[in-house]
Amino acid sequence: MSDSTGAPTSSDTVMAYTILRVSFGANIMLHGVSRFFMGHAAFLAYLTHYFEKTTLIPASSLPVFATVLPYLETGFGLLLLLGLATRFALIGGALVLTGLVIGTNLAQDWLVSGLQLIYAFLYYYLLAHRGENRISIDAMMGK
Repeated sequence: MSDSTGAPTSSDTVMAYTILRVSFGANIMLHGVSRFFMGHAAFLAYLTHYFEKTTLIPASSLPVFATVLPYLETGFGLLLLLGLATRFALIGGALVLTGLVIGTNLAQDWLVSGLQLIYAFLYYYLLAHRGENRISIDAMMGK
């Protein structure tokens, strides 16, 4: 819907925010879920190969990272999908992404790093416009 000037109404903005939050949450959650399906050993092998030429990331840190990341992505994504603890999920997810961006840049994978900046912008946008988060569990709980 739009008003007589063609500008979106408040309900359009709320719906657009909700669709973006749900889509983004599903995307992040499925990143984590797919890593579970891949299996810890396969994901660790992927990370080890990805960072093998990166001297600033110790190989000894990769098993912990490979264990924790799928849980974080699945959890933060699910919270966003539901609109539950949205602020926490957005800040937590953005901090995880910051770590991923640093690692990706240390691996000098500029294409992936560029794509990660799109994710960073989505985290920013959803957090900065959280007042539109009216179709969510948070809104039902008065938060």
